[in-house]
Amino acid sequence: MIRYDVFCDQPQTRYIQFKARIPVTEAELFLELASWRPGRYELGNFAKNIKGLRAFNDKNERLALSKTRKDTWKVACEASAFVTIEYSYYAAELNAGSSYLDEQQLYINPVNCFIYSSPQEKNGIEVQLHLPEKYQIAAGVNFENNKASFTDFDQLADSPFICSAQIERRSYTIEGTTFHICFNNQKFIPWDKLLHDFERFTRKQMEDFGEFPVKEFTFLIQSLPYAAYHGVEHLSSTVISLGPSADVFTTLYTELLGVSSHELYHVWNVKSIRPIELYPYNFKQENYSEAGFIYEGITTYMGDLYLLKSGVFTLEQYLKELSKQVQKHLDNPARFSMSVANASFDTWLDGYVPGAPGRKVSIYTEGCLLAFYIDMKLRQASQNKVGLETIMKQLYYDFACQQKAYSIKDYQRALENFSGLDFNEFFKDFVYGSAPYEQLLSEAFEYFGLELQQKAATSYAEARFGIKTVQVGKDWQIIQIYPGSPAELGGLSLGDLIIAVNNMRALPNLDNWLSYHENQNKTLLIERAGRILECFIPEVDRNFFAQHSVVKSVQNNQHQEKALKAWMNN
Repeated sequence: MIRYDVFCDQPQTRYIQFKARIPVTEAELFLELASWRPGRYELGNFAKNIKGLRAFNDKNERLALSKTRKDTWKVACEASAFVTIEYSYYAAELNAGSSYLDEQQLYINPVNCFIYSSPQEKNGIEVQLHLPEKYQIAAGVNFENNKASFTDFDQLADSPFICSAQIERRSYTIEGTTFHICFNNQKFIPWDKLLHDFERFTRKQMEDFGEFPVKEFTFLIQSLPYAAYHGVEHLSSTVISLGPSADVFTTLYTELLGVSSHELYHVWNVKSIRPIELYPYNFKQENYSEAGFIYEGITTYMGDLYLLKSGVFTLEQYLKELSKQVQKHLDNPARFSMSVANASFDTWLDGYVPGAPGRKVSIYTEGCLLAFYIDMKLRQASQNKVGLETIMKQLYYDFACQQKAYSIKDYQRALENFSGLDFNEFFKDFVYGSAPYEQLLSEAFEYFGLELQQKAATSYAEARFGIKTVQVGKDWQIIQIYPGSPAELGGLSLGDLIIAVNNMRALPNLDNWLSYHENQNKTLLIERAGRILECFIPEVDRNFFAQHSVVKSVQNNQHQEKALKAWMNN
């Protein structure tokens, strides 16, 4: 049994103190820290937050310790029955996947900060928390007297917990599974409405899969005073960060429902139904996979769709969320050069930062739209009797319940078995290739009686110049340029600060000054890397960055209405 003691004695420093007692049988002990965390497929290099690592033998004598890799240490421990290690972990980033300490809470995602030993990682583990008296603990595992037990390191790594005096919680039960909703630092929670909505989308997901993989599940929701949106999946819990707190149950309520349904679906898709490349997790190096369009893309699609199927969302609300995915896709020129399979592989390279302009696509967005099309093809081929939920249920029973991992070929085989269709060209062109999606989307919209409407962007800079900007002080920084737009032809670059339009200071609103000189060529005064430049921008009779919205067609035939009804309810 490995025992960890966790202390938060000086929260203002943001350092969490750890003490671990690890039994040993060899002359050397290798201590390791994970290099990444599930749910974010990139190297996290958490060892950069480790401070003051020390090791002692069973006589409390200091042991020699050396570093062999960026996140591995070797301890000489001959003739010692166990080794005690002590260290501090700097926890100053508050989001759904990191660890955090301040005067109001201790939040730990254990994969970030619990040092372990590979030979001992399958041993039982005990964690004792040393907390302020008024603190409660919210977690997906049971803590009694601030102590919890874990079967092995994998379970510990997948079991985040929040310790705080501001936790509010309620529960609901469906078919013998209990679900807990825990908010940290959120006031005025409309529990009746919240529980009603959560129970509806939870029940519908469970009905389609036939069972829930665990007997107890916890939504851990960090309500933050500033803008935030993030969710991370775990087998028996999810951590969600959302803010600002004052808007969680008004303008952000749709976001709360969306991320919660998404993360719940992950309990099946990726925490249980897992691709070969992630089975088991190897925390020491990249776990390259091309299947992100399945484990993130399908989850993005189905998470929102279950809000529609369960009646939590109206069709209009759902189509608004689908429109956002279509907009992201059409606004991204990288869709012509990068496949979604390569995008999945490259999350380990730069998947979560903007990166080089026009280089990459999103496994969430592209995968969502491919899932939408596949769902349509399945329903079309089966007269609306089979949808994508049937495929995922089959994968769950064929692989997750058999403790096996699937390949992309297994997924394709399931699609073909249930539909009788040949998906070889689809996978070649749209999964491994970068063929345009327009025809796919048009076909899917037509089948369900939907249509894609387009109108000019409301921003003059976006519509007529092809630039998106954000205000930085008194200037306007360019964050995106439409390929072939007047902005690109005029020599503007990402990061340029627009200072003036035709010798007029661009205050307080850039769009106002651009439209003031409507149908005239423009000279922009910009700052680029400390230099002041003039750029001549031609005015053209064409719009860029069009706004797209998916809506129900006004006149649908009987077949479309039947397909739409089945899609919304089955």
